[in-house]
Amino acid sequence: MFISLAVALLAPVAVAQTSVIEDVIDGHVLSGFTELSDAAQALSETAQTTCDPNSEALREAWGVAFDAWLGVAHLRFGPSETDDRAFALAFWPDTRGKRPKALTRMILQSDPSVYDSAMFAEQSIAVRGFYAMEYMLFDDPMFELGGDAYRCALIRAQADDIAITSAAILYDWTNHYAALMRAPDNDSYRTQAEVMQQFYKAVQTGLQVAADARLGRPLGSFEHPRPKRAESWRSERSLHNLVVTIHATEDLALRLAAGNVDIAQAMGTGYARVVDLAETLDDPVFAGVADPQKRLRVEVVQSAINSLRDTLAEKLAPALGVSTGFNALDGD
Repeated sequence: MFISLAVALLAPVAVAQTSVIEDVIDGHVLSGFTELSDAAQALSETAQTTCDPNSEALREAWGVAFDAWLGVAHLRFGPSETDDRAFALAFWPDTRGKRPKALTRMILQSDPSVYDSAMFAEQSIAVRGFYAMEYMLFDDPMFELGGDAYRCALIRAQADDIAITSAAILYDWTNHYAALMRAPDNDSYRTQAEVMQQFYKAVQTGLQVAADARLGRPLGSFEHPRPKRAESWRSERSLHNLVVTIHATEDLALRLAAGNVDIAQAMGTGYARVVDLAETLDDPVFAGVADPQKRLRVEVVQSAINSLRDTLAEKLAPALGVSTGFNALDGD
């Protein structure tokens, strides 16, 4: 009798978790990676049409694909981690300045790998992905290196590589990894609780990267601000990237809170505050970190993100039955 009662009480919970997991996989994960794959393919096709770094069409296609990546960048597990695909798409931060050195060397040596996608995929992640392509499209000194024909081939190789990598991630999610999360009882996920833990960690990871890297790196210290460490400052996307990633984690967080109006409302308020504060900065590349008054406004945004993380830990985590005792950026 007691066993039957326990099963009856747990059944609605299992059904609710199944519904949430299905919605997250279909509405957030698969749709996000499909958008990325489609946008990356469009970028590749545009690069075949024009490889002029000043081409508005090429820069726009790169930006659309980059936005699509930022929409799923927090999902750093499973297919994204296979063969270091996430790093191949987005190697940042480049703390040792490898990217300009690697690109310069490749151009000056006219490395032939740009003419073969399989060979290019074996190249350093410093010359691959969205950030490397940003150098080729927005860094003026790069325009002067080597010959036009080789730089064109490099841009096309980068675009093709982004498309191939994005398609591979989507393929693995669609044909293998999604099933592991839909029906946990396997080597990757033993229970639905572990699936929920993975998704919750993804939200926290995205927010921690936003606070500690996207804002923390240009903030530096009060005595030594580092505006040139801002993400994508060459393309003037630093603030834009921040807002896109915040919205992306919001979509996942709200899906996880499905059915819990109070928690969704509390998180929605926190997310709205972060976005409002960020958008009122009117500072596309966080150059204001070097000015004491403007710096304070950036710090307020960072503080609001950290407060939002606390809200998630206090309200969403207990509702999902997941642990908060981890660093979102470590390997646990």
